Amino acid sequence: MVVREHGVVPEASAEPLTKEDFEALARFRFAIRRYLRFSEETVRRHGVTPQQYQLMLALKGFPGRDWAVVREIAERLQLRHHSVVELVDRAQSQGLVRRTTDPDDGRAVRVRLTDEGEDMLARLSALHRDELRRMDSALAPPHWHADDR
Repeated sequence: MVVREHGVVPEASAEPLTKEDFEALARFRFAIRRYLRFSEETVRRHGVTPQQYQLMLALKGFPGRDWAVVREIAERLQLRHHSVVELVDRAQSQGLVRRTTDPDDGRAVRVRLTDEGEDMLARLSALHRDELRRMDSALAPPHWHADDR
């Protein structure tokens, strides 16, 4: 195993990839990139950045509650703490999120969606869901040639 900044990364298997494996991986990567491009263009047309959409989705999709603290958002978005603070600042200035003091820990700040953020996220997420439905088979994990052996 190789240790990297964000955890342990397993080493590659000794089984060599076939031409079909490379083609499957390339198709899958292309589908991911197509989806991400769709997402980036869609959210920008609606006046938000891809990072703001990801922030709103992380807040609404946070397990068990409808808010998160900056440290949790940073983990979910795989960003540094200060980058999330700047992202929240920009989203707050657009009226998408608001900060509140955590009643259990006065040093912590909860970030939650505003009504405007909820509405924007609902519209954008419905478009993303529809695109994922259209791309259903393209985004299925590749079937590896080695699985046939």
